[in-house]
Amino acid sequence: MRVAVLVKQVPVPEEMSLGEDGRLRREGVPLEMNAFCRRAVTAGVALAPESGDSCTVFTLGPESASRVLLEALACGATSAVHLCDPEFAGSDTLATARALGAALRLCGPFDVILVGRNSIDSDTGQVGPAVAEYLDLAFVPSSQKLEVVDGLAHCEVTLDDGLAVVEATLPCVIACAERLCQPCKAPVPEARGGADERIRVLRGDELGGGPWGAAGSPTAVGSVRPIHASRARRRLLGKVSSQVEALVTELVRSGVLEGLRRTQQEPLEAGRVPTAASPSSDGADPGRDSGPRSLGVVIEPGRSRSARELLGAAASLAAPRGGTVSALSPHPVDPALLGSWGADQVIELRGWEAAEDVAKGVAEWGRGAQPWAILGSSTMWGREVAARVSMLLEAGLTGDAVGLDLEGGRLVAWKTALSGSALVPITAASRTQMATVRPGVMPLLSPRAKVAGVTELSVVPRRRAKMTGYQRAFDLEDLLAARAIVGVGSGVPNHRYSELTPLLEALDAQLACTRRVADQGWLPRGRQVGLTGVTVKPNLYLAFGISGSANHMVGLREAKCVVAVNTDPAAEIFDGADFGIVGDWAEVARELAVVVGATLRTGA
Repeated sequence: MRVAVLVKQVPVPEEMSLGEDGRLRREGVPLEMNAFCRRAVTAGVALAPESGDSCTVFTLGPESASRVLLEALACGATSAVHLCDPEFAGSDTLATARALGAALRLCGPFDVILVGRNSIDSDTGQVGPAVAEYLDLAFVPSSQKLEVVDGLAHCEVTLDDGLAVVEATLPCVIACAERLCQPCKAPVPEARGGADERIRVLRGDELGGGPWGAAGSPTAVGSVRPIHASRARRRLLGKVSSQVEALVTELVRSGVLEGLRRTQQEPLEAGRVPTAASPSSDGADPGRDSGPRSLGVVIEPGRSRSARELLGAAASLAAPRGGTVSALSPHPVDPALLGSWGADQVIELRGWEAAEDVAKGVAEWGRGAQPWAILGSSTMWGREVAARVSMLLEAGLTGDAVGLDLEGGRLVAWKTALSGSALVPITAASRTQMATVRPGVMPLLSPRAKVAGVTELSVVPRRRAKMTGYQRAFDLEDLLAARAIVGVGSGVPNHRYSELTPLLEALDAQLACTRRVADQGWLPRGRQVGLTGVTVKPNLYLAFGISGSANHMVGLREAKCVVAVNTDPAAEIFDGADFGIVGDWAEVARELAVVVGATLRTGA
């Protein structure tokens, strides 16, 4: 058995900034191995000796990226491959995956290819499944346990809202999660005289015709738009009981509690799902077929809210250019329901067994329909499907978008950058433009009266990876629809979460957490709010024991009211909150449960 590990060099998070071209500035910025790639190296080094074979580490980047290869070698890797050529400059995820896939094919074959769950400087999670599609292999996402026996990889996978047991036939690509193992760490050796014989350098012409780098990258980054968050930042004073009384008074006065009294049905945003209009000159696509074309939406099983968000957004994008919306669903659906949400037709995919089969069906539809855009959900399942389709269609893909626009007939996908302090527009030059969208960020539009047409598309399953067990921890869509959320940080010990139950019940609230809490496995990954988690829009967000890092705060920017509770009066969280209470979280939770419960019951 031969093991390959794909690693990436990234800027140290605290030093990240954007250049005038809108891309991450790397010149003069300290660089290090991506945190998730460190787990992959540890796992690869551990796997290789079991077979008496090798662990080869790959990276793509400038000469300075050789440092991460030297570090991986110091951690026990047996050899390394450096894709280093000016021709690779400007690679987006599609071009990166294509080049890495070509290098793996040239240097292989490999039995197991390990990647990090995602990269901290983009968080798209696209390269792993795109490489798997390039090499025609199975892909296993976010594995927190891994064992290879008799040609099979047995993995325990952390999904958005639960755990799954997955069995994959070798060779395959496996993404490594935080809890799989300890990250590799070793001092980078002093540079030797001349080239290091353990590192093979590959140039573009050795991989074939490409295209590589910017020439093979359909996506482009536009000008940065700073985000200015505004909160009241009112610090309450006195004993905890007095602070709680004052807080509830303010919540009543501002109407926040009134919003919690309403029915828990999904709130509708302003606007209605549009119907297709005649194409306008503004919707023209210069230099291309500007006639009405379809826009596809991939429907993830069990994600009805996300489907509704995406279909409403798709209808809003398609209407100005007289286009139609096709919902590609792996499961039978109600055509009247999806039609009311924005679909003009439904393509039911039949015969699939895994995400890679769905991707194959979507790509087959795409080759025939020639859609101008395809949208999907930025979940683990949605990311794999989209990354594979992007590779199959050579389509530019923006991952984890938080907003969508239409300019000059082209799709504009907005992503957060710089720990959420800015938005960056990304466009794609490919005929079909793709984006995965964060669940919860798009508005729910009032439904229209429409019954979608239905056609079927058969897919032949490849049966290389199968889920043999699944345990759902909670429903992600309950968190996205919640009017009240209680968020916990590392300041709240997990063995004391039960003390929050009275408050959760009084508010009919959902429990959420920071990345550090999810990293430790105290709560499921799907409950993580923030830049690398989910985005929420509750009426009320209560933050207990949370420091207030930008990674977390970006995920609750659209909350109507944020209340921070911390024993440290200088905690950063108070700067991002409307109201701040200095006190013990448990005492505040007890007092608040009583006072809020009484207020909601009496209607005071």
